[in-house]
Amino acid sequence: MKRYTSSQLRSRLSEVLDAAERGQPIMIERRGIRFALRVERGTRPSPRRRRALSAWMAPAVAAGQWTWEGAPGPLRFKSRLKKR
Repeated sequence: MKRYTSSQLRSRLSEVLDAAERGQPIMIERRGIRFALRVERGTRPSPRRRRALSAWMAPAVAAGQWTWEGAPGPLRFKSRLKKR
């Protein structure tokens, strides 16, 4: 069984987690209180798929008909189309 203090754990966290994942029992002690670290194996949630940014854009923005106005203050869309 490996024993670590809380300060050792902070500096070696990835090493300690790797050891626990390999099945080694880990004991962490802080101010006289002991903690046991164990791994819970379970089903991993599937990663969420992100939608492409273009799916959220307005067609005019995707077509390049709009640009950002670089004035101070809040950002605003500025049309590139000529006004009639």
